[in-house]
Amino acid sequence: MLKVNVKNADETKNIGFKLSKSLQPGDVLLLDGDLGAGKTTFTKGLAEGLGITRNIKSPTFTIIKEYSDGKIPLYHMDIYRLEDGGSDELGLDEYFNSDGITVVEWSKFVESNLPTEYLKIQFIRNDDNNFDSREIIFDAKGSHFNQILKSGEL
Repeated sequence: MLKVNVKNADETKNIGFKLSKSLQPGDVLLLDGDLGAGKTTFTKGLAEGLGITRNIKSPTFTIIKEYSDGKIPLYHMDIYRLEDGGSDELGLDEYFNSDGITVVEWSKFVESNLPTEYLKIQFIRNDDNNFDSREIIFDAKGSHFNQILKSGEL
């Protein structure tokens, strides 16, 4: 487990950018935190690091957005609207075992569908006077993600 404190949205985005350099096809990232905690900002940095030039927006209403214009495809999911079920129809296994990187926001709603290896990233707002201050907690499941956290590149 790794904890990182960030002071603003740019630092959150930069952490995503740095992480992108260590990722490979088939990697799954789980992003959890309250609304407005920084999940999509982090994903914007990740996409930038992958060379994706399209504007990244939260896929709240479309559920899944696919970005294939970078060096590795990015599959960005917002599962919040599936709180009451419906994830079985999404074909999550196909995304998790694909040629791209899958980012899942609100992963708790699809826990039973998750692969055995993933990087869980929790975004927590700090209770200080800096509105943009966050603690980002990385929890690795699997040797690949443990190596990333041990590398010290974040």
